[in-house]
Amino acid sequence: MIDDGSPLAVAMEVEESPAAAIAPREPPKIQRLEESVVNRIAAGEVIQRPVSAVKELVENSLDADSSSISVVVKDGGLKLIQVSDDGHGIRCEDLPILCERHTTSKLTKYEDLFSLSSMGFRGEALASMTYVAHVTVTTITKGQIHGYRVSYRDGVMEHEPKACAAVKGTQIMVENLFYNMIARRKTLQNSADDYGKIVDLLSRMAIHHNNVSFSCRKHGAVKADVHSVVSSSRLDSIRAVYGVSVAKNLIKVEVSSGDSSSSCTFDMEGFISNSNYVAKKTILVLFINDRLVECSALKRAIEIVYAATLPKASKPFLYMSINLPRDHVDINIHPTKKEVSLLNQEIMIEMIQSEVELKLRSANDTRTFQEQKVEYIQSTLTPSRKDDPVSPLPSGQKTPKVPVHKMVRTDSSDPAGRLHAFLQPKPNNLPDKISSLNAVRSSIRQRRNPKETADLSSVQELITGVDNCCHPGLLETVRNCTYVGMADDVFALVQYQTHLYLANVVNLSKELMYQQTLRRFAHFNAIQLSDPAPLSELILLALKEEDLDPEDGEKDHMKERIAEMNTELLTEKAEMLEEYFSVYIDSDRNLSRLPVILDQYTPDMDRVPEFLLCLGNDVKGNVEMEPALEQDLISDAENAWAQREWSIQHVLFPSMRLFLKPPASMASNGTFVKVASLEKLYKIFERC
Repeated sequence: MIDDGSPLAVAMEVEESPAAAIAPREPPKIQRLEESVVNRIAAGEVIQRPVSAVKELVENSLDADSSSISVVVKDGGLKLIQVSDDGHGIRCEDLPILCERHTTSKLTKYEDLFSLSSMGFRGEALASMTYVAHVTVTTITKGQIHGYRVSYRDGVMEHEPKACAAVKGTQIMVENLFYNMIARRKTLQNSADDYGKIVDLLSRMAIHHNNVSFSCRKHGAVKADVHSVVSSSRLDSIRAVYGVSVAKNLIKVEVSSGDSSSSCTFDMEGFISNSNYVAKKTILVLFINDRLVECSALKRAIEIVYAATLPKASKPFLYMSINLPRDHVDINIHPTKKEVSLLNQEIMIEMIQSEVELKLRSANDTRTFQEQKVEYIQSTLTPSRKDDPVSPLPSGQKTPKVPVHKMVRTDSSDPAGRLHAFLQPKPNNLPDKISSLNAVRSSIRQRRNPKETADLSSVQELITGVDNCCHPGLLETVRNCTYVGMADDVFALVQYQTHLYLANVVNLSKELMYQQTLRRFAHFNAIQLSDPAPLSELILLALKEEDLDPEDGEKDHMKERIAEMNTELLTEKAEMLEEYFSVYIDSDRNLSRLPVILDQYTPDMDRVPEFLLCLGNDVKGNVEMEPALEQDLISDAENAWAQREWSIQHVLFPSMRLFLKPPASMASNGTFVKVASLEKLYKIFERC
């Protein structure tokens, strides 16, 4: 090639240069991993969470023919898991290989898997624990005068077994779980969540293995969170673990294939909840050949039956025990053995589904409702008589004299000081109003917030923030104030001791509703709409009401698009809205239920379209409201409250006394304004 210096020649030289060519990548070398690395990887797969370790240890105790199993947990199982049983124990000569991988007493050859009756079979659980935790075993067998204690690490003994005092059976302590897996440990910092999973596991075990007593408690606690005793009745076990409210609403169900010669041979017995049982989450306790497993296909099939048979798409409680030939079950398909593979699974599920549907339809003819007695109290509208008897004071005591300028003039049981006393009363239907008022006040006074609140940390932080920001002086005022009357559309007059205040009802109601929403989060009662309302039509109605120029036809397409987008968004969030806020949206995109935030108060249904539009916007994120729009909403709220004075006096203020914790900001933002003080008025009159 002749280099004439032209650009073409230079380009050809570059292309032919070996340095410009990409060198081929050498294939990576395959290496054999060290045994410690292999074992640690396998351990992370077998022991996924603390509850995985508890499950393996409890199943070992059951395989040891134990009649009593006790579990103690610290920090959700990360600090300590201690499982004690009264089984046959472990022989001293087996302790050296106890925690080595693939050492087991359950089988000797692969074919034994198809006739296995024990829970464990791989010999991996204890070995896996020693690679991610510190394990100590204390055991004694029948006939020995003392037991042995030994600690393990990375599958081997740290020292020779030491003689020690011991009670019948075996005790295994797992300490500092995942101490050498930093990422796994950081993801498991919520100890309450993991302890709840352990309690749920032992609750399920306790109702099936009713010939074994179970207990589970936190380390240092006196009372056990799970405590079951040996029982001959499965229903008694359910009653002891899950409570009377669950046990009394159960129906026994049994299914059998009948023909032992067919390919689908099984027997199922269990309990399913009836129409009186109400819950927000399906509980399926499923045992196959005495092994606790999960089956999502069976769960979905039964939920479909309940959704079609019972109203409000009830979530059921289900306990099922299925027994079938052992060679029809493959138990070796999941690292933690929580799933199994069944022969003819579809046929079994279909038969169980049909029987459950038949039982539900036959049991749905009658339904039980709890009767609640309402204790009527003396109406505060009834004027007190001057000749009412007065309880005498103990002998030797005189009635304390209150200074005139400190005498409280208005009493909560006497309406003489209220504004209504100066207005001409309307006698129409007075007895009916008094009876209705008695019922409302009795209901409000009996009402209390749910004892259990949502377990979400974000909600708990908001509730803690409300409690920390509470103004003690305003709290005392709200708890003990007396309603006097409405001064105008926004402000109400209330009296506390010898002081008269103007209270901004709009601000108070907003804060009360906000706090009630937090405290009833995921525990709302609901208002059932008589006719489900289409979401898209409601949102479109709200958009048309907001439009300042309704005659402009060009915006109609945009409004319909916005309504459709908000409808899709709310439909996607329907499960979350139902679980947390009792806002139920059915599969046809219809609104069927709304939450009850304040008892005895019915919201203005004309504002439902606007509520849904705001809900659709706010689900995406926090969008700041324009000042003009916010002022319009406040103005509308003020006008609405002006028409609800009865609700303000008999619902809002009694609820405030029970539930409201006024924030410190209300002391300076004009929510409470002192307009008069009896002491100062006397001083002014004395000058005159």
